[in-house]
Amino acid sequence: MESLRARLGSTLQGLPEQEAASRLESLGPNALEARRHRPLPLELLLRLGNPLVLVLLVACGVSAVVHDLTSSAIIAVIVLISVTLDFVQEHRASDAAERLRGAVALRARVLRDGVEQLRPATELVPGDVVLLATGSRVPADARLLESHELSVNESPLTGEPYPVEKAPGLVPAEAPLAEAGNTVFAGTSVLGGTGRALVFATGRDTEVGGIARGLEAPGPSTAFERDTRRFSLMLMRLTVLMVLFVLLVNLTLERPLLESFLFAMALAVGLTPELLPMVVSVTLARGALRLADQEVIVKRLSAVHDLGCMDVLCTDKTGTLTEANIRLEHTEDADSQRSERTLAWAYLNSHFATGLRSPMDEAILARRLACTEGWRKQDELPFDFERRRVSVLLEKDGRRVLVVKGAPESLLSRCEAREAADGTVWALDEAARGRLQARADALAEQGFRVLGLAWRDVSSQDAPMSPEDEAELVFAGFASFLDPPKQSARLALAGLRDAGVEVKVVTGDNARVAVHVCQELGLEVRGVLTGSELALLDDPGLRARAEDTTIFARVSPSQKSRILRALRQRGRVVGYLGDGINDAPSLHEADVGISVAGAVDVAREAAALLLLRQELGVLHDGVQEGRRTFGNVMKYIRMGTSSNFGNMLSMALASLVLPFLPMLPIQILLNNMLYDVSELAIPLDTVDAEQLARPTRWDLRFVRIYMAVFGTLSSVFDAATFMVLLRGFHADATLFQTGWFMESLTTQVLVIFIIRTRGGVARSPPARLLLVSSLGVVVLANVLPFTPLGHVFGFVPPPPAILVSLGALVALYLGCAEVLNRAFFRRFDTA
Repeated sequence: MESLRARLGSTLQGLPEQEAASRLESLGPNALEARRHRPLPLELLLRLGNPLVLVLLVACGVSAVVHDLTSSAIIAVIVLISVTLDFVQEHRASDAAERLRGAVALRARVLRDGVEQLRPATELVPGDVVLLATGSRVPADARLLESHELSVNESPLTGEPYPVEKAPGLVPAEAPLAEAGNTVFAGTSVLGGTGRALVFATGRDTEVGGIARGLEAPGPSTAFERDTRRFSLMLMRLTVLMVLFVLLVNLTLERPLLESFLFAMALAVGLTPELLPMVVSVTLARGALRLADQEVIVKRLSAVHDLGCMDVLCTDKTGTLTEANIRLEHTEDADSQRSERTLAWAYLNSHFATGLRSPMDEAILARRLACTEGWRKQDELPFDFERRRVSVLLEKDGRRVLVVKGAPESLLSRCEAREAADGTVWALDEAARGRLQARADALAEQGFRVLGLAWRDVSSQDAPMSPEDEAELVFAGFASFLDPPKQSARLALAGLRDAGVEVKVVTGDNARVAVHVCQELGLEVRGVLTGSELALLDDPGLRARAEDTTIFARVSPSQKSRILRALRQRGRVVGYLGDGINDAPSLHEADVGISVAGAVDVAREAAALLLLRQELGVLHDGVQEGRRTFGNVMKYIRMGTSSNFGNMLSMALASLVLPFLPMLPIQILLNNMLYDVSELAIPLDTVDAEQLARPTRWDLRFVRIYMAVFGTLSSVFDAATFMVLLRGFHADATLFQTGWFMESLTTQVLVIFIIRTRGGVARSPPARLLLVSSLGVVVLANVLPFTPLGHVFGFVPPPPAILVSLGALVALYLGCAEVLNRAFFRRFDTA
């Protein structure tokens, strides 16, 4: 350590102000290089790696090879629009989050010229001495000079959510990151204790290097993204099989090679749902923009969908279910009498304790007592999430007193005496301890948050304090605080319940307080599990208990992550709302992490959504938006896959029996292009109320069955059309291709109005733009053969008798599709 301090030209009192300014000018600010500085073309190029996008690019190339430059250009434009939308929206969200982070920029306690100062973390330089305490984020890589019960969360670096103990000492130079016990790293956070550390690396020279963590870092692949990829790969395999089949059949029948190849390539393009990336991007971006109007920053587009899938929301109590306006109601002694003496002990503890002050500390200090005069702090044991106590060693006029404040159940077990109203001290037997615990429970059941106060005289203190010193205490009394339930949460909880989202409260607070708040807000409590009970459960046991438990009380950060993991392993889609240091691991663990603008920086960075208002009602709106988004994506998938698959299957089978191609390659591509135009307005369509009433999940099996059933129905009516044209009217190749083009496009466009809803058009009318675009395409497809442009595509005007017959087939097909659609959703009541 001496050599490091000498190399950095620093002292235990930190750097001189002038030297620090000089180093800042030469080395630059202590800031990480953001990913958004990556060249724009490279950013866009990296987004082309999606399998479906690759299929579209191949289709674009095939269209160009067969001289269908119009289709090639359309596909290229669609790909460009979809990846650009995704790119622009995520960067807009990233910029908004960056502005938010700047408004609450990280600040560090640093020694300059021996004086403690609060400075922006960006101004730190190597050689600075920084002070760390519970709740602070480590601003740079630093070597510990001294520490006291210091534990750090290094999950941003190691992925391990459990606390790591840190202390000065020698560590081998080759020691891995996880074993560097004398070093704290930028981006990590202090869970407990205090420390003083010498900064040796800042900015790009830290362990996190030039990587912008959190706000720019891509989140893990979501279930929606994984299933979209699986769906794309399924289509790729189907396309390859159909192309090979058609080529083999045509070559076996000794048809021209070039014509057969062009027909097979046209089928491949026809099977490809070109609009899927754009529909997904547009619907997600539209949802994100609507949420932005409600003061929600969407950092990751797929998080909009994740909200729609969410069926369990785990949330803390304070600030979400309560007003987070904690006030001290009263203090009482061990005999349950109002006591100013107990208040004085509480005030001394809160006044002299360092580190992150809790709202209860602020409520105590708001009393502004004059009892601190003459007292000097000698030592301290800071609060941590395991002990749930904070202790200060004070001295006045030769008397040394250890004052301890903490959770009643944690504190009473360390007490051996109690203080009466007149100041006399009495022994504390098990019966008296039980009565005091019962009093604390009674206060909690009335909705009070309760802290216990205790003290003991200390004769001497040579070594630094340790948790073992918190023993043989004299119990002084209770301090009771009130944090009123947030009345707006009542409506939000009811809305989430009605929407099929189960709310579970995961809190470090007393179980009885949590139960009282839930009852006040109308949240049914099905079960309560405390941290001590949870510690006795193995993972299978926790999975069994988690499902039927509403309140998890007195849980540690690592236990929160276990709870979320257990719920996910039961197949639940879990959201987590948190804003504290100890919430960061849970925000990473959840399917969708949600934080608030006022949260600590590590929590904001770990979240996929940021609420500018800490209101559950905003989340309820987000859930509805996510389901609306998913519903419109699934509409396109159902319509596109079933109609495309049916038509391409019909063409492939028709090529086996017809002496000519059932449709020319240019007609297939025109059919596909016009159908895509009819679906452009799907992202703006309305969604059935039934789909907004419960969580929605992607089901690839459902998609495959739907595609097979409705594709087969389409092929059956295509076969009927073939029979009418060939047997009824003895159509030649040109008339056959014209008639089937008109019937095929009309049926697959008009069936949109049936497939898009479960309850019929009357119950769920389509958006006006979708109605106009769809009917416009149908009119165009049926008018085109009668125009001079029809000859360019190989069409001829069909006689009126054929038009009447095709109209009857279309009406019969739509009637059958309506019956089948209702029956299908009764049988497969899912996505």
